[in-house]
Amino acid sequence: MITVGVAIVIAVVSAVVFGALGFVIGGVYRKKVAEAKIGSANEEALRIVNQAVQAAESKKKEAILEAKDEIHKLRNEVDKELRERRAEVQRQERRIVQKEENLDKKTENLEKKEETLAEKIKLADQKLEEVEMLKRSQLEMMEKISGYSKEQAKAMLMQELDDSLTHEKALKILDFEQRTRDESDNIAREIITGAIQRCAADHVTEATVSVVALPNDEMKGRIIGREGRNIRTLETITGVDLIIDDTPEAITVSSFDPVRREIARLTLEKLIQDGRVHPTRIEEMYEKAKREVEQTIKQTGERAVVDAGVNGVHPELVKLLGKLKYRTSFGQNVLAHSLEVSYIAGLIAQELGADVKQAKRAGLLHDIGKALDREFEGTHIELGVEAAKKYKENDKIIHAIQAHHGEIEAKTIVAVLVQAADAISAARPGARRENVQNYIKRLEKLEEIATSFDGVEKSFAIQAGREIRIMVNPDKVSDEKMVIVARDIAKKIEDELEYPGQIKVNIVRENRVIDFAK
Repeated sequence: MITVGVAIVIAVVSAVVFGALGFVIGGVYRKKVAEAKIGSANEEALRIVNQAVQAAESKKKEAILEAKDEIHKLRNEVDKELRERRAEVQRQERRIVQKEENLDKKTENLEKKEETLAEKIKLADQKLEEVEMLKRSQLEMMEKISGYSKEQAKAMLMQELDDSLTHEKALKILDFEQRTRDESDNIAREIITGAIQRCAADHVTEATVSVVALPNDEMKGRIIGREGRNIRTLETITGVDLIIDDTPEAITVSSFDPVRREIARLTLEKLIQDGRVHPTRIEEMYEKAKREVEQTIKQTGERAVVDAGVNGVHPELVKLLGKLKYRTSFGQNVLAHSLEVSYIAGLIAQELGADVKQAKRAGLLHDIGKALDREFEGTHIELGVEAAKKYKENDKIIHAIQAHHGEIEAKTIVAVLVQAADAISAARPGARRENVQNYIKRLEKLEEIATSFDGVEKSFAIQAGREIRIMVNPDKVSDEKMVIVARDIAKKIEDELEYPGQIKVNIVRENRVIDFAK
């Protein structure tokens, strides 16, 4: 029993001892594990801190580099601006110095001119005194020779002039009375009055401007284009003036040539409708408008022939008749005038029993040369006769064209009728306007002078005759020769024309190379 009790005690004691040992060992183990984890955490924390320090250093270096780059860039810009400003200041200084030099030269020249002028005035005064003395001596000598005083001689001359004018007036009155008694005015007056009454026509004075409506004012800017390139292209191609002012939604097309003005008007309308406005498109629309006007000319000529009741007219003469729609004479539309002359001549021929068809035909074609006088040299009568001969017109018709202004004697009844009808149509109240025609003739003469020079392809009188724009052939006229041609044209204009103010001679020389990719 004692042995068993001892064994139990031993077993219990052993268990307690082993349990205590296990607890101690377990505590030591847990302590080691905890220490190991703490060491790892410290290492990780140290690593993160090191990475953060390194990243901060990297960011700092990048920021410093960016700041240095920005400073360098700003420094370069400042240096550039300073250099530009220094250059500009230097240029201004040079200009000021040049202006001062020019002013000094001009001042010297002016002083010299003043001295020269003073000498000339002095010399002129001396010569004037000499002339007055000479005049007085001659008058005294004439009074001595004639035996008449100045007042007596004047009275005698006035008396002789009065007697001469009285005699001439009496002769003219007697001649007029005699012709009045001899002529059969009543019959002629009845025939002409009847013809005029049966051919009443409205007259509209031709204008030299057209107005093109715009959808909005923004379109004005598009028409002008960047730095004015579109409007310059339009004016150069069409040969007209485009007036863009404060008038809302409108552009005025100005030209003395109705054909150019009509082509320019159609070109503008097409560009506005299309919406694309640039030099290439402008040229395309100009060609389309030109073709349309040519078609209109043909149709107008055909309509005029039908309206006049004239048959068998050559197609080329029909086209020339159509061109007369765009030709004026003293403000009167030439085609309307030609139709009126045809009607009046036909009506008078009917009253007199003459050939009505020939009278109407001659009246319609009498001014046909005016469709050619802007393209060829010669009077409209000479050009009209040549055209009529070329296209096989009757000899009587040709003679009527040749005689309708009285340059040759009218030898046929048809020629006389055309003369009378032409005078009646032109003499209608409001039919013609002298001032406009003189203005147009001056501009035509201006273009004629420009085109008379070798190498000139086209010329346009613009700005109401204040500028002549000339297109030259680049193969015939070089850049150096342009200066000479411009001076020669200006000199010829000064010698042959009378005009107010001054005329700008603007020569344009352009080379174009065109090829096609196939």
